[in-house]
Amino acid sequence: MQKIVLPNKTKQAKDELREALNEFRSIFIKVGIFSFFINILVLAAPIYMLAVYDIVMPAKSIDTLIVVTGVILVFFIAMGLLEYVRNKIMIIVSNKLDAKINKRIYNAAFEMALKYPSKGTTQPIQDLQTIKTFLSGPGLLSFFDVPWIIIYLAIMFMFDYVYGLYGLGAMAIIVGLTWLNDFFTRKGLQESIKYNNKSKVYLSNQLKNAEVVEAMGMRDALFDRWSKKYYDFLLTHTQASTKSALYTNMSKTFRMMSSSLMYGVGAILAISGHISPGMIIAGAVLLGRALAPLSQLVATWKTFVAAKTSYAKLNELLNEFPLQEQKLELPQIKGDITLRGVVTIPPLSKTPVLRNVTMHIPAGTILGVIGPSGAGKTSFAKTLLGVWKVASGEVRVDGAEISQYNREQIGKDIGYLPQDIELFEGTIAENIARFKQVDDKDIIQAAKLAGVHEMILKMPDGYNTKITAGGTTLSGGQRQRIGLARAIFQLPKIIILDEPNSNLDDIGEKALINAILQLKQQGSTVIFITHKVSLLNLAERIAVLREGMLAMYGEKQEIFAKLNQQNAR
Repeated sequence: MQKIVLPNKTKQAKDELREALNEFRSIFIKVGIFSFFINILVLAAPIYMLAVYDIVMPAKSIDTLIVVTGVILVFFIAMGLLEYVRNKIMIIVSNKLDAKINKRIYNAAFEMALKYPSKGTTQPIQDLQTIKTFLSGPGLLSFFDVPWIIIYLAIMFMFDYVYGLYGLGAMAIIVGLTWLNDFFTRKGLQESIKYNNKSKVYLSNQLKNAEVVEAMGMRDALFDRWSKKYYDFLLTHTQASTKSALYTNMSKTFRMMSSSLMYGVGAILAISGHISPGMIIAGAVLLGRALAPLSQLVATWKTFVAAKTSYAKLNELLNEFPLQEQKLELPQIKGDITLRGVVTIPPLSKTPVLRNVTMHIPAGTILGVIGPSGAGKTSFAKTLLGVWKVASGEVRVDGAEISQYNREQIGKDIGYLPQDIELFEGTIAENIARFKQVDDKDIIQAAKLAGVHEMILKMPDGYNTKITAGGTTLSGGQRQRIGLARAIFQLPKIIILDEPNSNLDDIGEKALINAILQLKQQGSTVIFITHKVSLLNLAERIAVLREGMLAMYGEKQEIFAKLNQQNAR
């Protein structure tokens, strides 16, 4: 077997998410400024307590109470408005981050699905939503409030050093409990997320094939396999949640206890003459405010860990599939294809399915590809399309390697009808038009060329007939004929058809043959994979694949003669 040497590319790790977030640095600074004024206004509460207990009550002055109360009400209303604006700003930031990076993540998710088909899920988009949730929630805002703990502690020390030490000790214990919570639950939460994703992917694959599962009575057997994966999630989630609940409740209980005992400490200090009665209440309020950010961090710790995990996963994804440089728009292709020493290894495999394939397909040629099952015919099609990257060798279109083309550009000039026809949720017209804004006449032209115009008109809403995801409301033959119309939409220069008549009746096959002949007249290169002689008769050239190698290639009559000689032996 030919030895394959893959190029070694060292990728420099980037942090695209941080770069995106850095663009909002000025907004974060504004949030910090809002937090400054909010926390300044928070001091109005203990000041009000001091004024009531140390000024108003000794003087028994109602007028002073009214003035002080009026001022404090203005402060609290201002604080509430600032809190609202601060939250609103963070919601806007999270939405702007989404708008800025969601297409990048969307494309990276597609790249991952192409490279690792079994990992093609919506998880990257869910990870982005997890980060958004944390950004727009109370967890992140608590980080802006944490630095103010020092200010509150300083005021408590100004009241009395015992007050300060008591508050410092209470906060140290809560910080310790938070650290223990993270230390003992971090790994479990990460494993829980991983197992949950695996179980969701496995179940999603089952649901996609629900009809097969139901028809052959496989539901219970597949449930047993899924439940094992789901049990791994439940086990890790339960263990992590149990530990988290322990430390969270310990922190909550201690916080309530320390706040209550603060009044007792204040009473002792007031009795001994170290502080005034008003400082008892003011000190308790300060301690509560100092503990509030820590309490918020404890309460939202799971969302923080989830966001941190999602952040790391997205960065790993974006580093594995870096942003592609903008490619120069090359001239429109004519359809000339050259393969030189092509070796193709499928995703998640180590065994080549194509080995040392060399051939030239002139523009405008009709090529039939044949071979036994497992010969590499579908792999050949995917390699020509550039969907599967070559491990070695090269695939050139009009002299340029296919990787040099912008996919959106070359995609307009390529038509592809796979064995498993996948239509997308939308109308028949949208599916034929590849979901692009186009002239209606182009859609009808493609449908007529594929011989499905009359069939579509007989449907309840014609071209506006809704197709469910996967096209399950249509028969196999209808899906294949609409898929053919999509493949030949706007007369692409290269059309690759993989078993295009596998589900067609006589009428559908005649329409297919007529479409191939008309595409030939338009100068398109048509490559089809088939076992039926009716299609092979259309071919000008024949390629025979066996065990991933090009066994024969040449003019149709020449290849037929060689095959007949082999069969006669």
